[in-house]
Amino acid sequence: MQRWRGLEDIPQDWGRSVVTIGSYDGVHRGHQLIIGRAVERARELGVPAVVVTFDPHPSEVVRPGSHPPLLAPHHRRAELMAGLGVDALLILPFTSEFSKLSPADFVVKVLVDKLHARVVVEGPNFRFGHKAAGNVDFLAELGRTYDYEVDVIDLYVTGEAGAGQPFSSTLTRRLVAEGDVTGAAEILGRPHRVEGVVVRGAQRGRELGFPTANVETLPHTAIPADGVYAGWLHVEGEAMPAAISVGTNPQFDGTERTVEAYAIDRVGLDLYGLHVAVDFLAFVRGQAKFDSIEALLVAIADDVKKARELISGAGA
Repeated sequence: MQRWRGLEDIPQDWGRSVVTIGSYDGVHRGHQLIIGRAVERARELGVPAVVVTFDPHPSEVVRPGSHPPLLAPHHRRAELMAGLGVDALLILPFTSEFSKLSPADFVVKVLVDKLHARVVVEGPNFRFGHKAAGNVDFLAELGRTYDYEVDVIDLYVTGEAGAGQPFSSTLTRRLVAEGDVTGAAEILGRPHRVEGVVVRGAQRGRELGFPTANVETLPHTAIPADGVYAGWLHVEGEAMPAAISVGTNPQFDGTERTVEAYAIDRVGLDLYGLHVAVDFLAFVRGQAKFDSIEALLVAIADDVKKARELISGAGA
């Protein structure tokens, strides 16, 4: 998959293409439906499928300080899109100047002049251009002038977790924030993932006999609610069953939220300085402060036991 950073990176001899545009944070099942349709149309027409997205998130430029928690960093989104068959990913730097482009100017500068769109695939609620003034009807109206077709895909609705709501990143972020990682996975089509570099913490886990990887998460990461979870620790291509703790370590009067993963039944791991990923499978219990270190150790042992059972039940 080709990756372009800005319009100037697009090859000058780029021909017709099928395009879809959006933030696509998380590349959840609704996104997969739209992107999959774009890839399908591209294969039918014998042209490349292109995804256009933005960095930073548009809300941070339009309303500074409102950057939403991110479900996936750009490199992870790119991996997922490549797996769906996308041929090229265009990341547009979203600046204050860019935000002022009218919907018509956006269509001409991006879709017509650079990507030579043959088909544009979007969800029904797609908005674009200055003050989000453009919608799919306007996009289709311009398509009659600039020789492209608009294909609008209705999003599937979720099951129990979403109570009939359309798949959405907003709903997924809420479920993650509430600790409902099972519900979030239902929308994402996979476990929610947090990434970062392993840094040295207070090393209390090692002292207690449960050494953890203290993950310094990426900026704006959507981190689950404080508590203990079952999941996996991904290190250099290996997925290790893990018990994961999120929170401030109230047992030791901590104040900084951390994400720590204990690789179950693994000893002697040296992960400092490595980039790792943590997948959240299921919630085990909320964060708690115990009466003694002994009581804490009993709880941790029980957490590990429950995590092992949940992971085994999931077929890991």
